[in-house]
Amino acid sequence: MLFVLILALDTCDARGGVALLRDTALLQSEAHTVAEDYSSWLLPAIARVLTSASLTLDEMDLYAAAAGPGSFTGVRVGLTTVKAWSEVYARPIAAVSRLEALATASAGSAPYVAAFFDARRDQVFGALYRRHAQSLDRIDDEMVVAPDKFLEWCAAKAGTERIDWVSPDPNCLANSPQWPTRLSLNETIQQTSELLAPRIGQIGYRLATQNRLTDALTLDANYVRRSDAELFAKGPTRHGL
Repeated sequence: MLFVLILALDTCDARGGVALLRDTALLQSEAHTVAEDYSSWLLPAIARVLTSASLTLDEMDLYAAAAGPGSFTGVRVGLTTVKAWSEVYARPIAAVSRLEALATASAGSAPYVAAFFDARRDQVFGALYRRHAQSLDRIDDEMVVAPDKFLEWCAAKAGTERIDWVSPDPNCLANSPQWPTRLSLNETIQQTSELLAPRIGQIGYRLATQNRLTDALTLDANYVRRSDAELFAKGPTRHGL
């Protein structure tokens, strides 16, 4: 089997980054730890990562990008970048959920995994997954919702079964008045690394082996949260948003 070189991007929020992988093995990475916008930071960071490995963009076999959820500006920058590369170098794209990347970081063994991160406006981006031997199957849609509502929704779906909670922002849920009900079940929140680009690359590799890739024409963002203009025009959505 040929080795696959993957360039992975996460620009969904300020704590993004880039990663270079060979199959699922991480070669190089760089986290976005500065105040500089992705529009000016991203390409120089990619150049540094590639140069450190003595590789170039046209040597990549696959581009993997976090397609959301996250900020409109951040998601657009990342997806616009990989779309351009896909067109220029005729390479496929793996569109990866940032929440799925978080969920794969879970070190627990509970039947369910709940992944979430701060969406600001007193909300979280979140999703619930059912754990199987070799996979995580998402339960319903990804959402943006108040932390206590996310907790209640996950608890209702899991019923009497335990949940592994995973997030780079554990206090979003730990500070909820509802959280003590989960503590009584010996559940905790695993705090994950903020650098998700390596996991996005690993999921991208799995999608490639399953022939579940896309291209510049069909790649689409999954913002989850609508823009302010849409909110004012259309009113609330599902999950009370």
